Amino acid sequence: MTGHALLRDRPIRPRLVIFDCDGVLVDSEPVSNRILADDLTARGWPMPTAEATRRFLGLSLPAMRPSVEAHLGHRLPQDWEGTLQSRIVAALAEEATAVPGALAALSATTALGLPWRVASNSSHAEMVAKFRRIGIVDRVAGRVHSFTDVARGKPAPDLFLATAAAEGVTPAECLVVEDSVTGVRGAVAAGMTCFGFAPHGDGSVLRAAGAIPFHAMTDLPVLLATTLRRAA
Repeated sequence: MTGHALLRDRPIRPRLVIFDCDGVLVDSEPVSNRILADDLTARGWPMPTAEATRRFLGLSLPAMRPSVEAHLGHRLPQDWEGTLQSRIVAALAEEATAVPGALAALSATTALGLPWRVASNSSHAEMVAKFRRIGIVDRVAGRVHSFTDVARGKPAPDLFLATAAAEGVTPAECLVVEDSVTGVRGAVAAGMTCFGFAPHGDGSVLRAAGAIPFHAMTDLPVLLATTLRRAA
């Protein structure tokens, strides 16, 4: 079933679009997961970057800790997250790139009269580095929400609910754009409609988690316009 067909089954009158950051706006996951994979390999868990992506896509560093410690059989250093985050921030400041079509999608969202915000399982420091690197740090100012702002990151609904509250809208009035099962589950748990960005597959995994799949960021403005038209 196409995204347009699914929209007919899930009517919504959107008042806010919530974008994930990594993999949706910024192509940062190859960088972050390379550094994570190198760290885990050095600690005795051989980890190719592709495997780190598969295992940890969409998770915050604190959320990764239990499974990493379970595999290693001992506790990680207390400052593991902070040290690793510093390495990731430094690399992203030099290497992060925009997802093709993402910046145009932000402009199109604004042109459609829809407010938008960013909700991410990255820290604020990481997002500043990414957004500065791709030239939109001023554009996103006042619109960015991190897992560090709430009690629980994705897949809990807390981050999405806090983002909706900041805009003064209800969860049912929000459209979320996500690329990970973790993010989709958080959006669904928050009672929000979710578009699942699946540039490298058929989107069936995201669909199974509750998202409406689409495959190119250039398609998003059409999906948003279609949603608004059906709600009119």
